[in-house]
This record gives sequence, C-alpha cells and structure tokens, in this order.
Amino acid sequence: MDIALEILALLFLVAVFAGFVDAVAGGGGLLTLPALVFAGVPPIAALATNKLQGSFASMAATIHFSRRKVVDIRTIKWMVAAVFVASAIGSYVVQLIDNQFLLTLMPIGLIAIALYSFFNKELGQKSEQAKLSDRQFSASAAPAVGFYDGFFGPGTGTFFAISFVRLKGMDFVKATGHAKALNFTSNIASLTVFVFSGHVVWTVGLVMAAGAFTGGRIGAATVISKGAGFVRALTVIVCIAISISLLIKQFG
Repeated sequence: MDIALEILALLFLVAVFAGFVDAVAGGGGLLTLPALVFAGVPPIAALATNKLQGSFASMAATIHFSRRKVVDIRTIKWMVAAVFVASAIGSYVVQLIDNQFLLTLMPIGLIAIALYSFFNKELGQKSEQAKLSDRQFSASAAPAVGFYDGFFGPGTGTFFAISFVRLKGMDFVKATGHAKALNFTSNIASLTVFVFSGHVVWTVGLVMAAGAFTGGRIGAATVISKGAGFVRALTVIVCIAISISLLIKQFG
C-alpha cells in the first residue's frame, strides 16, 4: 500500500517515542497501533506491522540490558522457549476468533496493576525472595503473558515486568530488563506467524522499526540511570493510559 512521505515521517516519530515508553514500562503499542490505523493500515495488518516495529524496540532494549549485565539470556532460556511457542499460538488463534471480549476485561486488569503499583511504594525498589522457581515461572506466567502478546498485546511489557517483580522477587530495573528479553521473544514469534500469513506492510514497518530501535535504546539507558522509582511511576501512568484507550474503544 502507498503511504505519503509526511505520514511515514510522523509514524517514525511516533515509533521513537513509543519505543522509549515500551523500554521503560511497556505499552508502546498504545501509541503505534492507533497511529497505524490512522495511517490507513487495515486492523490485522496494523497488528502484524506493529509486531515488526515492536521487535526492533524490544531488541534495542534487550541488547542494552544484556551489555549492562541486567539480564543474562542464557539463564532464562526455558522462559524464552515457553514464550516463543505461546506467542506463536496466540498470533495464530487471533486470526481465527474475535478478541473483542479482551477489550472489556483488559482495562480492569490494568487499572488493578496501576492501583497496586501506586499504593505499594516499596514495590520493585529492591530484590526479594522469589515465589516461583525458574522452571515454575517458565511453565506458568511466561507462556501466559506470551500467549496474550501474540493474541492481543497492549501492556505486555508491563505484565512481564510485574510478574518478575511479584513472582521472581526482582527489583523494577532487573525486572524490566528480563521483561524486554521475553517481550522481544514474543514479538519475534508473533511476527513470524504474521509474515507467513502475509499481513505485514513492510515499508511502513521498516520505517517505524528504525524509530522504535532508537527509542528502545534510549529508554533502556534511562531505566538504568533513573532507577526503580522512575519505572514504577511510568508503569502506573502507562497502565492508566492503556485502560482509558481501551475503554474509549469499547464504549466510545
């Protein structure tokens, strides 16, 4: 499909900011998906193209977190495998059934996370004892969120991060680093399914990917420099923003 140069430039800028937000707290899709639809990309193609640009944002963040020793991919290989399979299944299923019911349920869950994060001032400020082993996490939370990302998507990075904080006892900085690694995995798995389905708009996706990579790199660096308090605050804001967006889409 043909997209005007000025629209491509706007999509690039949106992707930069969305990549930054996504690297810090998740929820970049809240910005990029509506932008793609506004640009005239059909809904399923917008979802597929968003996975392309989102993969570059999460890749940039993952590389930076890995280099800074926040996350070691080798130690979470089973989580990565579980997320990849679950996300691929989710992306296949979403092409077969209506995901409208999630538009009703998601705001409730996101608002709950926002309130919980807001009122728990010490949440993610320091590491605590893990409630689940790596194997248990790989068999439960990791594939559950991975499937959700392939099937729907908004807030995936936030769900991963909160899962690492509450179930693995990580502080927000370390949790965000691990969340980006799994989010990158789920994006790649989902993108693979959509590529074979022929839904990706490559010109738009690659332009946005350049912006997303830039924003993701800046966002990852910001997480490390600003610390857990900044991540927690932005997580609350992103959860509320996604909830409002979904409610408007549902009832507007």
